[in-house]
Parts: sequence; structure tokens; C-alpha cells
Amino acid sequence: MSAQVFRRHQALPMRASLSELGELARTAGAKVVGSLTQQLKKPTHYYLGTGKLEQLKETVLAKRIDTVICDDELTPTQQRNLERALEEKVKVIDRTALILDVFAARAQTREGRLQVELAQHEYLMPRLAGQWSHLERLGGGIGTRGPGESQIETDRRLVRNRIQRIKKALGQVSRQRDLYRARRRNEGIPVVSLVGYTNAGKSTLLNSLTAAGVTAEDKLFSTLDPVTRKVRLDSGKEVLFTDTVGFIQKLPPAIVAAFRATLEEIREARIIVHVADVSSPNLSNHIDEVESILEDLKITEKPTVLALNKTDLLPGAGDSRNGDLLPEILKADEPPPGVVFISATEHLGLKDLLGEVERLLGVEEPVESVVVTA
Repeated sequence: MSAQVFRRHQALPMRASLSELGELARTAGAKVVGSLTQQLKKPTHYYLGTGKLEQLKETVLAKRIDTVICDDELTPTQQRNLERALEEKVKVIDRTALILDVFAARAQTREGRLQVELAQHEYLMPRLAGQWSHLERLGGGIGTRGPGESQIETDRRLVRNRIQRIKKALGQVSRQRDLYRARRRNEGIPVVSLVGYTNAGKSTLLNSLTAAGVTAEDKLFSTLDPVTRKVRLDSGKEVLFTDTVGFIQKLPPAIVAAFRATLEEIREARIIVHVADVSSPNLSNHIDEVESILEDLKITEKPTVLALNKTDLLPGAGDSRNGDLLPEILKADEPPPGVVFISATEHLGLKDLLGEVERLLGVEEPVESVVVTA
């Protein structure tokens, strides 16, 4: 990838990660009333240490909390133990379940809903045993365990069957996408894929470039379904810009797997425009996370433009190189090659962005696209 101007493999700081978790919770409709943090050398069976667990129990009781959200993916055992420690009326969910809930609320198309449902079922499968933990309170004796185990196996069979049906339906969608991509290749119109951390402004950028009418809100994952629109460059050449699902740290593997057909749009692209929120104090971490996910998807060799968006929110009223929020390398008189400063809401720097896209199209030879289907 071009424009390697940030240090790689940076984890989002703990406080920033918790703040992001709070935004996810609010997006899902929850009211955040507080947070607790703890650093452990290794996870416990309760996720927290004994002292923190007691503190959490007191907080839950004092504030009448009905839901506890953990900023990691819990094992089924950790989730079950934590719920028992906090009593039945308190629901315990993890970051993965929260992201899946937000995705379920945001998915609009049939494909999007199928992808989310697949991820939900695959997440649920290893946790089904916890749904029947109430049978353990019946005590020992003949006939106690049998019905519970039988019901669990019934549920597992139902979930497995549903997963197979969803995968079959998604396979049909994937084949339709293959046909659509083949038609685009035959037409010879290059594809530019917009990628970025969630809420970086990709949908707003697509709207500003094409009047696409894509939903663009100041919320995490405001859009999930890919949207493709045609843009005419200054030279008269036409390109297709495709908006894709936003990324986030600790993106659950189930989500990546379920959305693989959608993410193939990135693999199909000739050029990637990586949109990043330059006003975020976690800019470097967000860029690093997106690049890491692209590495996991084995999409790293494509020419890339780093579009630093939301420059209008920086100190200096639109001067994109003013303020302490930018790394030193970006405070130069001119940005490094492959980097452009834009404001999608104010339509600033869009000409520079399109110019950089056109430059890369001019120097890059067409490549054969490889389409991988589920």
C-alpha cells in the first residue's frame, strides 16, 4: 500500500476503546451510566479479578443496571459465570454481541440481513449451553440432565440447519455479484473502493462525489450495504466508486467471514481510497486497524490514496495542516505522495482526491481481478 506514514500495529488505548464501546452502546439504544477498567496478566473465569467483580456487583446494585457490556469477546464460560455472579436479572454481553446488534439494526438489503444473521447464529452456537443453565438448579437425580441435553442438541441442530440455509442463500447472492463484476470488467470501467474506520465519512464522501443519497449519520456503522456510483474524472474517463462496510478494532471474525462476499468489492477494485477522520485523536490507531484488516483479507498490493477527511473540524477553520492533532510528517507544506486532505461535508479537496485517483489510473496497468466466492 502507498502512503505508509503511520506506525504499524498500534492497539487503540484502553480509554479510547471504552469510549468507542460507549458509542456502540448508544448506537444500539442503550444509556451508558459508567465504566470500570482493569489490567490483568491473563483472563479469569469471570473475565474480571475478584476485587473488581465485587466493585461491579456493588455498582450494578447501586445504579440498578440491567446490562453489562464487556470490551472483549467473552468465552461462553466467562459470560455464564459473570451472569451468575451478577444474578439473573443482569444481562452480560460482549463487544461482539453489541456489534452484531448494531449491524442487525443497520442492515437494509436482503444480503445485509442474511450476512448479519449468519454471524449471529455462528456466534450463538457455542453459547447455547448457557441458555439452559437454569436446569442445573433442579439438582441431581434421574431425568435431570437428559431433557436439558436433549433440548440443547435440538437447538444446535436447528441453528446448524439455519446456518446452512443462509450460506446457500448467500452463495446465490455471491454468484449474482460475480456476474455483475464480470459485466463491469467487460465494460472496462475501473473500480475505486472506499474503505475506512467506521464513521470516518465514507458515505458522506460518496454523496459529495456522486449525489448518491447514501445515509450518512454521525453514528458508528450508519451504513452496511455496499453502494456503487459512477464518477466522471476531469479527463472524461469514468470510474465506479464503491462504498463498503466500515471497519472497527476487534472486528469479530464471524463478521469478517459473513461479510466476505461484500468485502470482495475491495478485492475487485483497481484503486483503494482509504478515508480516515483526521480530527480524531486516535487517527494513527484507526489507520493501523484498517490496514491490518486489509492485510488479513490479503488486500495489500493495490495502489492506495489516503484521504484525510474532516479537515474542517481541525483548529484553524479549514487549514488542514494546522493544529497538534496531525502527526509531524503531515505538518509539512505539502502532504506526502498518496495523501490528500479533504472535507467531504464542505466539498474541500475533492478535486485533489480525484486528481490523485486519475494519476494512479494512468500509471497502473490493468490487472486481472481474482474473485473468491464462499
